[in-house]
This record gives sequence, C-alpha cells and structure tokens, in this order.
Amino acid sequence: MKKIVLAGGCFWGVEAYFNTIEGVMDTKVGYANGNTENPTYEEVCKNKTGFAEACYIEYDENTITLQKILDAYWKIVDPTIKNRQGNDIGTQYRTGIYYLDEEDLKIILKSKDMEQEKYDRPIVTEIEPLRNFYDAEEYHQKYLDKNPNGYCHIPRELLKR
Repeated sequence: MKKIVLAGGCFWGVEAYFNTIEGVMDTKVGYANGNTENPTYEEVCKNKTGFAEACYIEYDENTITLQKILDAYWKIVDPTIKNRQGNDIGTQYRTGIYYLDEEDLKIILKSKDMEQEKYDRPIVTEIEPLRNFYDAEEYHQKYLDKNPNGYCHIPRELLKR
C-alpha cells in the first residue's frame, strides 16, 4: 500500500470523496504538519498549532496511481486560495500535499505544474514531507457517513460512487 496525506479544507468532505475512488483502500482524518503533540480539534481551530485538517489515504498502486489521486484532489480544491476552502476559513483549512515517500515528490511537482496551467493566480498549496499526523477524534472519522446531511464544501454529486 502507498500512502499520501491531503489537506483541502474541512477534512470531512475530503475523506468522503476519496472513499468513493476505486483503489483507495483506507482513509482517516486528522491533523498534519503542526507544531504541537496530540492536538485536539478545539486547539487546531484556534489557529495556533500550525496543523492542517487532512486526510491520510492508503491506496493500492496496482489499481490507482498517485497521479490519478492528485487529479482527483485538484478537482475538489481551489489551490490558489490560502487558508480557505468554501466557507471554511483559517490556517487549518489550507491546501496541502504531504508525502511519505521522497520518490513521490517528482510526480507531485509535475502534477502541480500541470494544474497551474489552469490558473492565472499562483497555486499556494503546500507541498512538503509529512512531519507528523495525529488522528482526529473518533466523531470526525467517516463523519459524513454518520451524518449524511452534515456540512461539506465539496459538491454532493462528487461524493457518490
């Protein structure tokens, strides 16, 4: 299994979306690349921990490539907006691609360059190695499965198989 961590605004929708994609084997939501240990949701929302709400994705590279994962990711974010997606505003809602395998960086950078051609403004999505990741509280995991009418900035039609 390959792994990648993606931040794209509220993590509920990002997780629900990637769970519809063939080859994604497991997901969990949490907090990526921050400055403290074991942050809580309340701490992250105060914009003082440096964490991004993110989705940890395990995928079968024999079924789906990292490029296809990234193509799917670019469809659900506006990578030119800093610290905001939809109605969600704050540093925890920034866009980010956090890699665990250094070899993935070439693919990520090429994907970003291809995506940049669609925009007049620069892409501000962070691209960094994953420094840390802490699982979010249990009530956040698979949130939109548990709360089908819960808030989501991603269009609902993209959350269906």
